[in-house]
Amino acid sequence: MKIHVTAIALASIAAPAFAQDGDAEAGESAFRQCKACHMIIDDAGETIVKGGQVGPNLYGLAGRTAGSVEDFNYSDLLAAAGEAGLEWDQESFAGYVQDPTPWLQEYTGEDGRGKMTFKLRKEEDAADIWAYLASVGPES
Repeated sequence: MKIHVTAIALASIAAPAFAQDGDAEAGESAFRQCKACHMIIDDAGETIVKGGQVGPNLYGLAGRTAGSVEDFNYSDLLAAAGEAGLEWDQESFAGYVQDPTPWLQEYTGEDGRGKMTFKLRKEEDAADIWAYLASVGPES
């Protein structure tokens, strides 16, 4: 009985990490943390969010292969993640933005450093930002 209670308790703690939801409106506000380095510009060249160019354009991130924005100079570690098959979804995005380099090292099994040094502090913000990016991205 004790094992079952422990398993249920652990599952309930882990469940939010895998939830496929978030608040796009809250994500738009939370994205302010991201726009110092990232912009969102659609395929027609229309600016959705004017931001920095240190990071790649985040338009169409959902389902995109990691390290695949043309003409962007990714770290070897992020490029390796893309070559290993990483396609961005809410779960991978949340893990990555909360601790980028260690997350990439674990995903690829390689040493190295990613270029993103920012760490998103709140897991809820990751879900909200993901929902926002999905809401302004191309229709599936």
